[in-house]
Amino acid sequence: MFDSLKQKLNFFMGDVKEKAEPKITASTKVKAAVTGKARLGEADVEDTLWQLQMDLMQSDVAVETAEHIVESLKEKLVGLEVSGRGISDDIRSCIRDVLEESLTPEREVTFLDSVRDGPRPYKVLFLGVNGTGKTTTMAKMAKLLLDNGFSVVFAAGDTFRAGAIEQLQQHAQNIGVNVISHQRGADSAAVIYDAVEHARARNIDVVLADTAGRMQSKTNLMDELKKIIRVNQPDMKLFIGDALAGNDAVEQAKTFNDEVGFEAAVLSKMDADVKGGGALSIVHSTHKPLIYVGVGQKYEDLREFDRSWFIDNILG
Repeated sequence: MFDSLKQKLNFFMGDVKEKAEPKITASTKVKAAVTGKARLGEADVEDTLWQLQMDLMQSDVAVETAEHIVESLKEKLVGLEVSGRGISDDIRSCIRDVLEESLTPEREVTFLDSVRDGPRPYKVLFLGVNGTGKTTTMAKMAKLLLDNGFSVVFAAGDTFRAGAIEQLQQHAQNIGVNVISHQRGADSAAVIYDAVEHARARNIDVVLADTAGRMQSKTNLMDELKKIIRVNQPDMKLFIGDALAGNDAVEQAKTFNDEVGFEAAVLSKMDADVKGGGALSIVHSTHKPLIYVGVGQKYEDLREFDRSWFIDNILG
């Protein structure tokens, strides 16, 4: 997992044995060897930081996120006192600090606590383009809620894509929840409204609402989503992204956040992500928390996102 990003950062730290260490100037190396310590200057890190920025972008880290990481590292490294044994241990903590900062949102969100403390029914709207695993992620989150004692109903708000209602009904049958749906092409806001009224009448705790994701007609999609939000006033909007989509997932997240906003993100297919840049970029670009990641095909394969776990995977 995250092999590409891990390789880039470990190379920067000098941990890839077949590669050379970062291009520390001879005078700094000599001073460190003689006195046991030395301070890094701009010339010691400039070339390596530039290469790191290029490598990060090749690992699906968005340009602005890569620039932020590199600039933050430069601020921490220039003037840093390093020991004579090499800089790997000294800069590892700097990299950890920068990654931690980049993965810290403006506001933390704990999904189950939000549901537990929220109104009834608690309304969750799922946003994202088609093909990202949105419906499957919705089913996984329903299983999570059921396992924690909450009752759930689905709203089949994607009335645009052929087969979307049937797909949701199959998931609902598998995990044991009901689906409120209309015919294909129906008003999505009305479908979700009916699901909310159904939940209210039957004391169901949570409504999970699917939506269309036809980015090829962005204006129509965003108008539809704005109507859904205006009519139903969801308590939480979740963006669902595909970890394998790389920079496309980042751009999708930014678009949805700019157009309609969302409170948190979930990334599917994280177990297959060999680059690792998408998670980092989505949080940094939108300033919204990544709360869960999909790590397999089963309904139980939903893992709460943990920054320390992510950073440990990258830094080894």
